[in-house]
Amino acid sequence: MIYPIYVYGMQVLRKVAQPVPADYPELPQLADDMFKTMYHADGVGLAAPQIGLSIRMFVIDLSVMADEKHPEFKDAKRVFINPEILEVGPETKTQDEGCLSLPGINESVKRSTMVRVKYFDENWNEHEEVFTDFFAKAVQHEYEHLDGKLFIDNISPVRRTMNRSRLHNMQKGKVNCRYNVKTV
Repeated sequence: MIYPIYVYGMQVLRKVAQPVPADYPELPQLADDMFKTMYHADGVGLAAPQIGLSIRMFVIDLSVMADEKHPEFKDAKRVFINPEILEVGPETKTQDEGCLSLPGINESVKRSTMVRVKYFDENWNEHEEVFTDFFAKAVQHEYEHLDGKLFIDNISPVRRTMNRSRLHNMQKGKVNCRYNVKTV
């Protein structure tokens, strides 16, 4: 199933998501549906709040970016359930980011180049991994969704002001993108 993606202005995007219980129904199917939804929208990450579910879960698949320059992305497909960031490295890098919940908005965001994360996969296997560079950026971006934050919260007030009309239009339900969205 491909879900509509909730866009800026939907309240679920600003709520702190609740932990996923071990008996959550059809979790592997939900993870599969989240990947399908993400692929349909040409994304590389998707958090459950972006499909209207206020639970602590997100998916990332960077394998579409695997090439000679980035062979490390070949096996970069993960389901993160109840993730916990244990460590954030001191080195940062500023790069452009976009978000499926903020179509048409891309801004430079400073993020740590390393994170250590503990999480469960869709089969309730526990993992602890260190992610670096682009993968670390993606993890931090999706993790923020679970805390009711969006990447635009990390940009300068001047850049937020420059995006004010786009954000206002999204809040009014005026969104133009090629994938199915849910608006207010």
